[in-house]
Amino acid sequence: MRAARAVLCLAFGETIVWAGFYYLFPALLLRWEADAGWPKTWLTAAFAAAVIVSALVSPVSGRLIDRGHGPLVMGSAALSGAILLALLPFAETLPAFTLLWLGIGASMGGCLYEPCFALVTRALGADARPAITRVTLVAGFAGTLSFPLNHFMAETAGWQGAVWLFAALVGCLGVPLIVLGARALEASAGLLAEPHAPIRTGEAAASPALVNSASATAASSAPAPALLRRPLFWYLAAGFSLLGFNHGVVLNHLLPILADRGVSLDLAVLAAAMIGPMQVAGRLALMLAGARLSNAWVTTLSFGFVITATLCLIAAEFAPLLVIAFVVLQGSGYGVLSIMRPVMTREILGQARFGAISGAMAVPYLCAYALSPFVGSLLWAAGGYDIALATVAILTLVGLACYRAALRHATPPAVPPGPTAQPV
Repeated sequence: MRAARAVLCLAFGETIVWAGFYYLFPALLLRWEADAGWPKTWLTAAFAAAVIVSALVSPVSGRLIDRGHGPLVMGSAALSGAILLALLPFAETLPAFTLLWLGIGASMGGCLYEPCFALVTRALGADARPAITRVTLVAGFAGTLSFPLNHFMAETAGWQGAVWLFAALVGCLGVPLIVLGARALEASAGLLAEPHAPIRTGEAAASPALVNSASATAASSAPAPALLRRPLFWYLAAGFSLLGFNHGVVLNHLLPILADRGVSLDLAVLAAAMIGPMQVAGRLALMLAGARLSNAWVTTLSFGFVITATLCLIAAEFAPLLVIAFVVLQGSGYGVLSIMRPVMTREILGQARFGAISGAMAVPYLCAYALSPFVGSLLWAAGGYDIALATVAILTLVGLACYRAALRHATPPAVPPGPTAQPV
């Protein structure tokens, strides 16, 4: 199978697991609240804890991907998540329900974007950006798949039927697509050719992909890289985490924020529904732009778009049409950043042990995103949504400053030693 088809398999597999593990929760939240009588605060706290668990699992998944176990990691994580999802209807108590979601969180840490992008970057190196863009273009419609399908199934067979349907979709379609795509992508890059075996000089000269595989394997057995203890790593992690925090606060509080600004409920729902398509539109624009803009400047523009979107949301109280500008800027800016995070992590921190570094980078990012709805509520309680949005805008500006500081302190990524080493 060619690399392009392998990426397409991964894209459709990611769409299914995102729809089944991530978007299923908000799609069925009100039904769980009404059917079981469990408080919404506890239910949302359970999901936030699941996202934090996924963050903590990400570094482990990344290290295993570095060692050449990507297809096994992603496939087993998706399969175990499908099994846990199928058990949800049997959870008769809130603690049991929460425990199952913590397990699903661990599965998410092994099969969603972070491990997927680590595998793609390991296989394609500097050519990973187009492949990551294709994955996110397709998987950007996961919410579009999840919300209406969950609603239809819940209306006809109860929320239990909806959960079982998505457990079957993940197990029967998502898992095979992910495993097939991951194995084919690594095979197309020569990474399945005995990745742990030593490579002779002649073989290395004939196959640069095997050089990358060997160097990554050797690095993966070494202690944690010194980069994780340097300010460079934390500049980059802080920048991306603060932007993720912005999106989490704005997205989860969007309906009450717009209501606070006098926007009608119909328009508010439409605005919320259009953020996903705007993410896809931003990714399409990135694909069409090609190499005309450097990765560094594309990422800077993404920060700028999101900061401007927050300012538009603040000003929408006086000019409601700015809601349209907010949707376009927030959706496209954040949608592009989901591609540029792994791309810039590789450019700034290098490709050696990329899975481990990417997994470590995911911990503060996902934790910030998971805690953002609660922190947004605290900011609202302290001074209303004007104060909350102003604080979020300032923090995102700080995130941009951290990202630019990482660029200034970055050094070119190292290449594997030896006369046959190729740039990665």
